[in-house]
Amino acid sequence: MLKIENLHVKLEEEDKAILKGVDLTVGGGEVHAVMGPNGSGKSTLSYVVSGRDGYTVTEGTATLDGADLLAIEPEERAALGLFLAFQYPVEIPGVSNMIFLRTALNAQRKARGEAELNAAAFLKLVREKAKALDIDAEMLKRAVNVGFSGGEKKRNEILQMAVLEPRMCILDETDSGLDVDAMKLVANGVNALRGPDRAFLVITHYQRLLDHIVPDVVHIMADGRIVASGGPELALEVETNGYAGILQSVA
Repeated sequence: MLKIENLHVKLEEEDKAILKGVDLTVGGGEVHAVMGPNGSGKSTLSYVVSGRDGYTVTEGTATLDGADLLAIEPEERAALGLFLAFQYPVEIPGVSNMIFLRTALNAQRKARGEAELNAAAFLKLVREKAKALDIDAEMLKRAVNVGFSGGEKKRNEILQMAVLEPRMCILDETDSGLDVDAMKLVANGVNALRGPDRAFLVITHYQRLLDHIVPDVVHIMADGRIVASGGPELALEVETNGYAGILQSVA
């Protein structure tokens, strides 16, 4: 599904290399976790794949179901089924969640040549998704993320993901700033969306999230590369001993 080969990326403004040859393949139905020290390139990887400005790809490829992601605009990547849940979701004053979600969904449907949903059909869909995720329907009437707590913002991201039904979901430190209860709610939402036609790349600092979203593969990033990969036990090793031992073994 998602295939990244020898990806090298630098910051445009500083001419500084951030990614230095990342190789990563995530297949349909799989959940991969990416961990690593601060500054290792984890979030940069998510930004480049999703199309954020400010980065230059100097070498390598990134494809989704064979389509060249690096050659198309962010909205085209979204229409192909790519979704990024932000570490710090932005606020959009004056735009309700309901309008935002319907506009986003219909834009993607139109791009794929599908019929747009009318107001009644969309209302039924979004209420079903909100109920399944235990999200108060009143949240749908509020401006996007305005006045939301950290937990509400992250749950709102999961609701967006449930409505848009992307094929490739990237979660950039979704657990950042969440208490235990909020993290469990977010994890439950992610688990409810797991399936053979959808894949996840979960970027996190903490093994505790992986207690609830159990990954198929755990990758360790350092200095712009993936330096180790393994099963869920690799995250437990990091939790117990930190990164030093792993980094020394691959030095």
